[in-house]
Amino acid sequence: MRTSDVDILMVPGWQGSEPEHWQSRWERNLTTARLVGEVDWVEPNKDVWVGNIIRAIAGATRPAIVVAHSVGVIAMAHVGQKLPKGVLAGAFLVSPADVDNAQDWPMTHGQTWPESGHGFAPIPLEPLPFPATVVSSSTDPYCRQERARHFAACWGAPYIDAGPAGHITAASGHGPWPEGVLRFGKFLAGLSSSSPGDGANGRGSR
Repeated sequence: MRTSDVDILMVPGWQGSEPEHWQSRWERNLTTARLVGEVDWVEPNKDVWVGNIIRAIAGATRPAIVVAHSVGVIAMAHVGQKLPKGVLAGAFLVSPADVDNAQDWPMTHGQTWPESGHGFAPIPLEPLPFPATVVSSSTDPYCRQERARHFAACWGAPYIDAGPAGHITAASGHGPWPEGVLRFGKFLAGLSSSSPGDGANGRGSR
């Protein structure tokens, strides 16, 4: 698959992705990419977030690929509990945020993760019903690397060690993130060139 063959759905993490974040850059530079928004980025509700993602996938006119970051990755784990196999062509999951241990997170832009968690915890650990790859860092303050490896193993997703790259954001020096572009390209190349169910999202709608 190539980027022109798919609908790329960007799912940011808590507080969204700032303009210099690699997700925002990809959204601007890839003609088939768009943001899955309409959520409260500071006080996100899991059910609202998951519903928006599922509707965006259902509305895709080409095979849908999700590119998720941070808490957006955890949202995708919840999405996986609701999607039938074959509906989503794939998910590129970067820097999962360990919401089960959010008390260990640093303060972010003057905010702390809500104690209620708004339904994101506990993190689902069932296999995902779509192809996925997990990328994370050995120095991510939001998730220990062994936890990220555990998530990937439970989800049935290959794990990629990004090295000492923090949370893989603009603040950690990953605005353009050329390595991520290469990794994403390899991920797409590894997916089947035919869309699920012989049509976009298995419905034959082209």
